[in-house]
Amino acid sequence: MASVVAQDRTDWWRWFDLGRVQQDLAELNFSESAAAERALSIDPRNRLAHGILARQYLIDQNGEAAAREWETVLDSGGAVGWTGTLYDVDVRTYFLLTFDREGLRIYRFDRVVEALQRGTGGIPKFPGPGDQRFWAASAGCVDPSVAPEAFVPWSTVKEIKSGNWVLWFKLEHPIRVSSDRNNKSKQLDEIKVNLHGAGGDWEVYQEVGNDEPSMRARGPWAFLQLTRRTIAGLVDPEHRIALPASKPGVGW
Repeated sequence: MASVVAQDRTDWWRWFDLGRVQQDLAELNFSESAAAERALSIDPRNRLAHGILARQYLIDQNGEAAAREWETVLDSGGAVGWTGTLYDVDVRTYFLLTFDREGLRIYRFDRVVEALQRGTGGIPKFPGPGDQRFWAASAGCVDPSVAPEAFVPWSTVKEIKSGNWVLWFKLEHPIRVSSDRNNKSKQLDEIKVNLHGAGGDWEVYQEVGNDEPSMRARGPWAFLQLTRRTIAGLVDPEHRIALPASKPGVGW
């Protein structure tokens, strides 16, 4: 899995080729799923593989298969790990989030890797195969000596709102989260997170008063809708957490 994720795909100059970027992301997602499915064919108890497919089947919008994988992980007492960007904390670093039956935990990226490396713009690099600490953490098996930045019991989540690019977990009690890039901390009464892996789409439209066509990004709205429904269905059987209606559009 480390080899799949760490493979170089998009050079900086290719970011201007939006179609190429989408193809690279699709290739990454396909390769992750294939590796995880192969791992399960060898050992059906492989928790990392189940956790990866719990995420990847959501990205593929295969809700039934995703729910089975989530249940497998959570019923075993495990957690699904997912890297994400917390925009209200620091847009230029990553965090690891883990989801289990009890709640949501947020870890700084520098505390779940053996040696943090940064690339263009200071964005963290995913570690290679030698970093067993990170790949175990990504399977939800975080080193018990590593304390999370915050633990949010599901009983204190009031609402999960879905946008075009992010989910908002609205909280009864504020939490404080710090960045591993500058050590600055923010107090949050909601967690605004982009869960990594799902890409959006691009559409061409005609601006009023402009003869040239314009392009704008559309976020993976359906993926986020499915993700929040799946999580809430597993951790909130009483339907206490509000899931307000949303519709696809532009913006967050």
